[in-house]
Amino acid sequence: MNFERLNGDIKAMRRRNRGLAVMVGLLAMGNVLAIAVILNLLGSVRTIVVPPSINKSFWVTRDMASSEYLEQMGSFIAWLVLDVTPASIDWKKDILLGYVEPDQHGELKSRQELEAARLKRINASTSFMPRQLVAHEDTQTVVLRGRLRTLVNGTETTNDAKAYEVGFAYSGGRMHLKTFKEVDHAAP
Repeated sequence: MNFERLNGDIKAMRRRNRGLAVMVGLLAMGNVLAIAVILNLLGSVRTIVVPPSINKSFWVTRDMASSEYLEQMGSFIAWLVLDVTPASIDWKKDILLGYVEPDQHGELKSRQELEAARLKRINASTSFMPRQLVAHEDTQTVVLRGRLRTLVNGTETTNDAKAYEVGFAYSGGRMHLKTFKEVDHAAP
């Protein structure tokens, strides 16, 4: 047996093992660094929220939106619900249902389908001209005051002062329509 040759082989294997240990250590540190970066990014994901049209600057947090954002979304929702003709109500209904909170979806869909059938049956159209928008950040609601004009077969039947309250829920980086109801026009 050649003792020197065996000694050389053992030294070569030790060197190779040390090189492999260094490589394993570098890979482990790389994995730890990658995990740290991923965990750091998890908490800071930005969601860009854009209303249908931007007229004013606004802010949003995890569960609230500013009054400017509420005003813009409220006027958009009012346009979808109140400015309708027999030709436009179906596609506006579909757009509106994309903004509705999931637990309100069925109720609002049936209400809009009944309204669409009624408008088509009597050949009516409505238009809402807002005069005042009052947003409440604490309740995430907007009260829209204005005039609702109704035409049946091209003849104006009503032109009344109306007020509507639009309630929103802001969750998951998205604004959802919670309620849309008529309120007393004189109420502050």
